[in-house]
This record gives sequence, structure tokens and C-alpha cells, in this order.
Amino acid sequence: MSSSTTRRLVVIVLFDGVDLLDVTGPPEVFALVRRETGEATGYDVVLAAETPDPITTSAGVRLLPDATFAELAGRGIDTLLVPGSVEVDDERRVRALAEPAVVDRVRALAGRSRRVTSVCVGAHVLAAAGLLDGKRATTHWSTAQQLAADHPEIDVDADPIFIREGDVWTGAGISACLDLSLALVADDFGEAMALRVARQLVMYLKRPSGQSQFSVPLEPASTTRRIEDLRLYVTEHLSAPLTVADLAAHAHVSERQLTRIFKTELGTTPAGYIESARVERARNQLESTDDTLERTASICGFGTTDTLVRAFRRQLGTTPTEYRRRFRTLPA
Repeated sequence: MSSSTTRRLVVIVLFDGVDLLDVTGPPEVFALVRRETGEATGYDVVLAAETPDPITTSAGVRLLPDATFAELAGRGIDTLLVPGSVEVDDERRVRALAEPAVVDRVRALAGRSRRVTSVCVGAHVLAAAGLLDGKRATTHWSTAQQLAADHPEIDVDADPIFIREGDVWTGAGISACLDLSLALVADDFGEAMALRVARQLVMYLKRPSGQSQFSVPLEPASTTRRIEDLRLYVTEHLSAPLTVADLAAHAHVSERQLTRIFKTELGTTPAGYIESARVERARNQLESTDDTLERTASICGFGTTDTLVRAFRRQLGTTPTEYRRRFRTLPA
């Protein structure tokens, strides 16, 4: 989708009390695109605020804006990224904030942005700006009820880690900013680039948008280089008829030893891990492509549609068709 000289302007909105990881996570992802492709391609990230004065984040860390909102006047924005902020009362209840001045700025900036995204409770700012009206959106699970109550015109879904509605994207809680950012990279530069960046982040399986906030799709980090190599090997050969014997040969161990390694490191069997990785890849295919179930089954290594359906029922309690109906992210 891009030429070798494409640079996309990403503007991240800053304001006092903003969540630090919401601001710093996405630029790390975008910077890795430039590392993978060279300086001529990728993103230019600008932190923008009302004034050039330092911004104090919720973590107490101060950030220095790159530009003021006024200085961005007249510049076309590729991606407007809106982080969030919360307050916690004496009873430890969390409430998302949407200051009117910030909302007004976001509404104005959105009008000249190709794509608008929110991270975590930043969805409340988009909602207050009227940018989510009539749309399905997500936010951090702890403030989803507040978003639904404050904005009944929005179809709030607290489960997915991010949702795309045309050129408006909303992300779930905190670390999901990495998943959302990877999805933006995939949309701009293709799935292969997003996977390369995910590996740099040690995210060996890039989570699809429909992944629940409440599940743990990425296995715990292993303690040996051998198992990490095996996980990467599985990810890169999902369409092949992988067997326990194949993995054992790749790792130069016996099948019995391989089974013991997977059980100790990942708490599963080699076959169970392969199926989980294939289901994860299939979820991504179902969400982001129009591929038939037959082609999805082939690409992901299931071989037949029946095998794909059985794996989905075992791991997700649903069918591929129903999953696609709910989580498909292609624009209408």
C-alpha cells in the first residue's frame, strides 16, 4: 500500500494526567517499522499539546511536546492518536476523563486526519467529540460501563482488544496499544511487516482485534532459547503439515524430550501448541480478509474446513462463521 518513500504523520495528543504507556507504546511500534524498512519509509510521530510546556503524565513522568496544536495548523494528519486519562476516587473506583478543551482540540484535529484512533480510555474523548456516534467501540474494561452510560448512541463492546469501524479505531486497556499499533502497521504496510515488528517486540503471535481482553493468548515467556526458536518455527510454518516429529527434528531432540520441554516451558503439548497457533492465525484471517473457510483452513494448516471448525469449537466455543460475523474488521 505504500511506496518506498512513504512517511505517515502520526499526531499523539498530550494533556496533563495522560496515561504514560498510552503515549509511549505506539511510537515504539512505529519506530520499528523504520528500523525494518529504512529511514525513507514509516512514520513521523509528533507529540502535540496546547503549549510547548512539559506535560505531567499520570505516572509523574514529564513529557516535552514536539509541537503545539497551533503549529500543526494546515498540516495533513495521517493518524490522530488519542490517549486517555482516569481519576480514582476514595473507594478505588475508576472514572475516565474527557476535559472539554481536549475534546474540542481532538474534534478539530480529527477533521483533517485520515484515520482517528484511541488508546485505552481515550475512547471517552472520541465519544465526547461525537466521533463514535452510531459506531461499535471498545475501551478499558473498567470504564466500559461508564462509556455506555454516558453515550448510549455508541455500541460499546468491552471484550475485544481493539475495534475498527471504517477509519475510526478504538483500543482496549493499556498494553493493547501495542496490538492496536501493530494492526495499524498491518493496514499500512501489510501483515508480513506487522509480524516482523511483532517479533522485534517479542510478540511471536500478533493478536487479532477480536481477542478478548480477559484471555491470555500469548504464552508466558520461556526460559530457554530453544523453545523460543521452536515457537518462531511453528509460526513461520503453520501452513505446512507440522508434526511432533518435525519439531523434534528441528530442535535436535527426541519426541519424548520435546514433549517434556513443551510441558515444562509452556504447560501444553506440542500438538496443542500447534493447534492454538493455527487458531490464532485463522482468527486473524477471518477478521481481516474475505478468504473462504476452505482457503483459511489451507493457509493455517488445518487442511480441511471440518478440522478448522472442530478446532474453533474446542478452543473458542464457537464456529469460524460466527466468529467472522462478530469480529470482521474489513471496512464496509
